[in-house]
Amino acid sequence: MGRHNFPYFVHEGLSNMFSHGFMSFAAIGITVACLLIMGTFTLVAVNANALLKDLEQENEILAYVDEDYSNSQARALQRVLEDIPNVVSVTFITRTEAMDLFLEEYPEEDIFQDLDPEILRDRFSIKIQDLNQISQTAQQVWDTEGIAKVNAYEDVAGGFITVRNVASVVCIALIAILFVVSVFIISNTIRLTTFDRREEIAIMRMVGATNGFIRWPFVYEGFMIGVLGAVIAFLLQWGLYEAVAQGVSSNDALQLIDVISFRELWVPVAVSFSAAGILVGVGGSLSAIRKFLLV
Repeated sequence: MGRHNFPYFVHEGLSNMFSHGFMSFAAIGITVACLLIMGTFTLVAVNANALLKDLEQENEILAYVDEDYSNSQARALQRVLEDIPNVVSVTFITRTEAMDLFLEEYPEEDIFQDLDPEILRDRFSIKIQDLNQISQTAQQVWDTEGIAKVNAYEDVAGGFITVRNVASVVCIALIAILFVVSVFIISNTIRLTTFDRREEIAIMRMVGATNGFIRWPFVYEGFMIGVLGAVIAFLLQWGLYEAVAQGVSSNDALQLIDVISFRELWVPVAVSFSAAGILVGVGGSLSAIRKFLLV
């Protein structure tokens, strides 16, 4: 391909795109829809995975010591708990320290200010490594002699794990399905263009035009459809993400969820959308023009 042919290829690609306005609009629309759906589920999976990692770091199992155990007996349990698989660290909290933490959390509740720490129990704060194994770990802690009660918040952890797994599976499935649909739509759009120009293509082949010379205008057409679809999808994804993030942050019931800022994600999202759009557009073009170039 000569360098001087570049303006011709671009001009022909644009002409092809506008000559079938409705079909080109449909191809861009389906590309936008596919990228938007794929991007939304991917971002849900990314946020769920990030929340799960934060939960793994911050989540703790609270193990309450039998009230009949003395302070020294209670402290002796720490080494036993540290030997349990999946346990990262174990921190002993005395009754007094537990009361101080309780008062810090509820400083405005006067009724709690004069309570005797002895009404509480010594406890252990246990950090775990793998949140998927929280149930097994909690059971092993519960089975430890001297432990009277265990709080593991398994439902919260299980909810995040379920969201992450479902989002990941749906994301992968949608990417595969929507990618095929996008290529099919764009391929058929460009196939209409090539069909209308089949006589011109035949004449160009008769006078000795190379396959590359014939192919490039259609490749540029697919490229521009893909890029335009990617740009529109990115802007819509940005607006949708910010709207959802603002809604989550303003909802008191969802304060536990910390949505990642789009400023941290826009570069990989933009690169992914651009790559997917170009791949779908060019792939659809090559698929459409292929049979017209067969001898």
